[in-house]
Amino acid sequence: MLKRKAYDRLIRWKNQDHKKALCIIGARQIGKTTIVREFAEEYYENFIEINFYEEPEAMKIFSGNLDVDTIITNLTAYTRKLMEPHKTLVLFDEIQQFPNIRTAMKFLVADGRFDYIESGSLLGVNFKEVVSFPVGFEEVYKMYPMDFEEFLWANGVQQSTIDYLKKSYDTLVPVSQAVHDTMTKLFNTYIVVGGMPEAVQIYVDTHDIAKVISFQNDIITQYGHDVSQYADTNSDKQKIKAIYDAIPSQLNDKNRRFYVNALDRYAKLNRYENSFKWLSDAGVALPCYNVSAPQPPLKLNEKHSLFKLFMGDIGLLCAACMENIQFDILNGNLEINMGSILENAMAQELHSNGFELFYYDSSKIGEVDFVIQNGVGIELLEIKSGKEYRKHKALDNILSVSEWSFRKAMVFCRDNIQSEGRIIYLPWYMIMFVKPHEQPESMIYKIDLDGLNN
Repeated sequence: MLKRKAYDRLIRWKNQDHKKALCIIGARQIGKTTIVREFAEEYYENFIEINFYEEPEAMKIFSGNLDVDTIITNLTAYTRKLMEPHKTLVLFDEIQQFPNIRTAMKFLVADGRFDYIESGSLLGVNFKEVVSFPVGFEEVYKMYPMDFEEFLWANGVQQSTIDYLKKSYDTLVPVSQAVHDTMTKLFNTYIVVGGMPEAVQIYVDTHDIAKVISFQNDIITQYGHDVSQYADTNSDKQKIKAIYDAIPSQLNDKNRRFYVNALDRYAKLNRYENSFKWLSDAGVALPCYNVSAPQPPLKLNEKHSLFKLFMGDIGLLCAACMENIQFDILNGNLEINMGSILENAMAQELHSNGFELFYYDSSKIGEVDFVIQNGVGIELLEIKSGKEYRKHKALDNILSVSEWSFRKAMVFCRDNIQSEGRIIYLPWYMIMFVKPHEQPESMIYKIDLDGLNN
């Protein structure tokens, strides 16, 4: 059993007093169904699972009258399983095949006798098919491929080691050389294996990279089938597939920016916009938008026409490159044309940690790889694959702009922790500690109205 952070999220959901249905969304093959099964086995006496892809006839359970008693009667008759109140979890899986199951959730949740989890891939591209959303009766949880910390757990790295690394990150005290060397090798391995749980399990069990790559290629093929099955028109299918196939080569370009005219010399962005959104909603691609000014709120400064497009899993990017780059990466050769690989790994980690992805690029300043908003503060990140990581002209330029303020400027590199002036140098693997500040569980704010009575 691979340890996942999502498991703790499920426990918190179960312990809520007035829980809603939990809708877990995310790309295919990231472990959504597996973790729900493990959770149900540990915390429930009864578990019912309906997979609408494998059991399309189950849709009949929700035909006709949607009152809760009818649905429960149909559900027990179909599954022939006991449903004990307050002891039963029901999983509706692959609900992209039957999005209107979400319409029925308001009745089931309001009934309160049973707990419900919905799960599926490509839900974002099927929202328009839902007749009535269960507003107030459903909470959405986005799940991602395994991040680097989860990869460390899978490979037997002790929590005490991770705590030691976190303390070094917080205090800016260099890591011992032996630990640094091992962590760097583990990070290089993560770049090749990626975060798809089955790929990680194959690596842990066999350490056979060839088997890992074979599985990754199967996933890439499956994503192509998803485009054929779920995209609306043949034109959409062609555009989406062309974009997805072009991600590795476009990232390999010097400035990483995605150019639509590289797909078709006559292509216009507005004709492809829905295709980019399809890939983002499906969780298989991560857009990173340029901002007009690296100041909060970044979302309002977003330039929607200028963006980079990363793959949702770094291991899949390596497999899609088709250049046998895995051997070089595992042996620490990340200098030649590997900048895009590292950037994708960092984008994936930042995204799974909860950040929206932005970068800054202007003719006057140059390009800063990532600009992230942490609360009301802005943090700058540069990703360096080579030995000359102290050369960062764009970062120096942006820090010299007097009217802009930044909480932190970080350069991620192959070497140990260092600091010089306003810039902190961090090893690549410490990207796992760049996280949003924790939000309080409650934010009670009351205004004293006594002053109005004078």
